[in-house]
Amino acid sequence: MKTIFKLLPVLISLQPLQSRAGVLPAPMLAQVSGNLKQSMQAGLGVMFLFGFLWGVVKIWSGADRMSKGDVDGKMGIVAGIIIAGAAAIMGALFAIFGMGDGVLTPQF
Repeated sequence: MKTIFKLLPVLISLQPLQSRAGVLPAPMLAQVSGNLKQSMQAGLGVMFLFGFLWGVVKIWSGADRMSKGDVDGKMGIVAGIIIAGAAAIMGALFAIFGMGDGVLTPQF
């Protein structure tokens, strides 16, 4: 009998939680601050500038290797196109699969 009296304050304090259990707030979605988003966009812009230049160099070197008769020059051209167009390719893939809100626009 003494244990019931000891548990009674605990049970009374849990009662309001049970009545509100059906009205739980919706979970918060991940919110990205504006400063973080702008910093990521600036970082992507710098990365894509270097990637574009690297892709152009790869295409140039692949074309040069093809002119000398090397069969692997074609793969250099393909790799350069993929590297140079990585931003557009990833943006298109995100949009195709319905995740267009996840695309960040690089800022230069």
